[in-house]
Amino acid sequence: MSAVRIAALPTIVMGALALAGAAFSPAALATPIDIGPPVGSTAPALHATDVAGKTVSLRSISGRKGVVLLFFRSAKWCPYCQKQLMEFRDAQAPLEARGYSLAAISYDPPAILAAFAGQRRIQYKLLSDPGSVTIDAFALRDPQYQPGSFAFGVPKPAIFVISRKGMIEAKLAEEGFKVRPSVQAVLAALDDHNPQPPGTDR
Repeated sequence: MSAVRIAALPTIVMGALALAGAAFSPAALATPIDIGPPVGSTAPALHATDVAGKTVSLRSISGRKGVVLLFFRSAKWCPYCQKQLMEFRDAQAPLEARGYSLAAISYDPPAILAAFAGQRRIQYKLLSDPGSVTIDAFALRDPQYQPGSFAFGVPKPAIFVISRKGMIEAKLAEEGFKVRPSVQAVLAALDDHNPQPPGTDR
């Protein structure tokens, strides 16, 4: 599938794959949505730090082919985010085999992210977006939370596949925040965008 087709039919196939592995419940009936910059466009620059407080860029965190960037609400208080972050521990190796690194970003301060990563044995990069600058650049800020709310500045959850040259190759997002695209859906999106000839290694 080309980038144009992915953009025109955002996450329909990937969302279905995510639902196939989810328990049947009203929450599992979430609908794929198209949010953030379009597929085929240049990704906004990162304004983020790692858990040690070091400034990072998209290129500095990218693998050989690019990075899968996961936007989440909070590792401190959002149980759906905590579950997703732990599930994506299983994505790191197959993503690296495909040439992509994995990183997840939220408005959480570095200390919160460092504590969560240590407790949950997360080895991929957790990034802090102070002031939600990157979240706003990707047009993901959740408008339901107003100034004064503890959740002011959180993003609507979404996942972007970004090439090493900074182009958005694919994106996955679901309506609401309780259902998230699965690891299998992300891998399927990568394989669909980067098909391999039979008999070749990645």
